[in-house]
Amino acid sequence: MRKTLSLLTVALLALLATACSSKFEKLLASYNYGEKYRTALQLYEEGKYSKAAQLFENVAMNAQGTPQEDTVRFYWGMSNYYLKDFATAQANFTDFIAAFPQSPFARQAEFQMIDCMYRGTYRYELDQRPTELALIYIDKFLLENPHTEYARYCSVMRDDLHERLDKKAFEAARLYYHMEDYLAAHHALKNVLKEDADNRYREDVLYYTAMSAYKYALNSVEEKQRERYMAFMDDYFNFVSEYPQSKYKAELDGIYKKVNRLVKDEK
Repeated sequence: MRKTLSLLTVALLALLATACSSKFEKLLASYNYGEKYRTALQLYEEGKYSKAAQLFENVAMNAQGTPQEDTVRFYWGMSNYYLKDFATAQANFTDFIAAFPQSPFARQAEFQMIDCMYRGTYRYELDQRPTELALIYIDKFLLENPHTEYARYCSVMRDDLHERLDKKAFEAARLYYHMEDYLAAHHALKNVLKEDADNRYREDVLYYTAMSAYKYALNSVEEKQRERYMAFMDDYFNFVSEYPQSKYKAELDGIYKKVNRLVKDEK
């Protein structure tokens, strides 16, 4: 008996779902734009973003020139955002900002567009052009809206993206070190800080700069070693002056003592 009731319940639920779906499809195909608009807002409030997005998109053309146009287009973008279709949502908000710069939704739309851009960036090993573009928009937004409720989130996004760029620059230079091309590594690591002195991997960059100089000298022909060991000593002093408590200091101190003896002996 219980099993029969269970099967009956499943059948009724399936029938109800079909009826609801059929009702939605009829509404979607109808010309009752007022009902579509009200239903789209209701579905959005209920968290049914897929159906809401379909209705907002369907209504958008007919909403042109009406007082509801910016509302329709804004919530169309928000529906796609909550569906995690960030590429489509970004396009929605980009179009919205261009069309409705004075709308009450304009500031949030700009923030949502930036958030979509941020979510469309790649991890540090991959192409960072989307990261650089997102940073341009974030900096502009913070300059124009420094005290809004969105500023804190933009600052967090900016910090994360800058960290990503710093890591990419450091890892690209360190790659030469792992390839044992120590001269190229030395030049590349120096350039990292020449281009961005505030790179947040500065300690690591300076350590590998010194290690590259040391290993380049160590693997050089004997008549070139003294001069190249001197380059290491310069990098060593640069490092310890900035990071006297570094985790790398003990290792570099040991190398410096050895190199210092070699240089004095050769002299």
